[in-house]
Amino acid sequence: MDFSPIINQVVGVLWYLIPLVIFAYILKSPWFKSPWFKGVAGEFIVNLSAKLMLDKEKYHLIKNVTLPTEDGSTQIDHIIVSIYGIFVIETKNMKGWIFGSPYQKTWTQKIYKYSSKFQNPLHQNYKHVKTLQSLLGITDEKIFSLVVFVGKSTFKTEMPENVTYRGGYVRFIKSKTQPVLSESEVNEITNKIETGRLRPSFKTNRDHVKYVKSIVKYKENINSQTCPKCGSSMVLRETKKGANIGKKFWGCSNFPKCRGIVNVT
Repeated sequence: MDFSPIINQVVGVLWYLIPLVIFAYILKSPWFKSPWFKGVAGEFIVNLSAKLMLDKEKYHLIKNVTLPTEDGSTQIDHIIVSIYGIFVIETKNMKGWIFGSPYQKTWTQKIYKYSSKFQNPLHQNYKHVKTLQSLLGITDEKIFSLVVFVGKSTFKTEMPENVTYRGGYVRFIKSKTQPVLSESEVNEITNKIETGRLRPSFKTNRDHVKYVKSIVKYKENINSQTCPKCGSSMVLRETKKGANIGKKFWGCSNFPKCRGIVNVT
């Protein structure tokens, strides 16, 4: 008896099942839920919508741009250059309720009973914008900051027009119809970004992640400082006069009620 037809059918079914099994495994794996994967997925969604919804002849997309700074580096998710301006995009792949305002230092994510704080993305993108402005030597009216939330999130407070859901950022970009750059300036800016960025590589990304972690650790150390006298939080201060003028020290936040200090080592 010839079993070849049966074997061929089984092999054909396996060709369909194997990718599904792999995909199911990926969905259940820890790294699928990691911040890194969520970030990559969010950036992919923004990249795809830009390619599908924006004319590539008018809008030039540059993604994952790492620029050197005085103290390390800054990483920009997406830059879109056009005659209507330069759009600097920060992507957030988050779910739940989002609370925040342009002037708050941190925003809040709430999922059921659980709440967590995260850096105001407008403040985060401000550094990106200023670093890019410094590289390009352009004025404020030619560059726009944009924050895009992807994922199942809902704004529970009123947001400015440059904080959007998913494809809403495309509507924001298309709302800018007054040319502020010439075609030659667009080409020059695109070339400057490509030559001024750090070369995309595993090492570049690793070094940037290391720098970000050092900043987070520094902030954690600041927040962990407590007054040895009353247990309140400490504030980094600087001596204004005397022999130790300019010297930094930790002072109690309850000053002048409490005069506890800790020297900076």
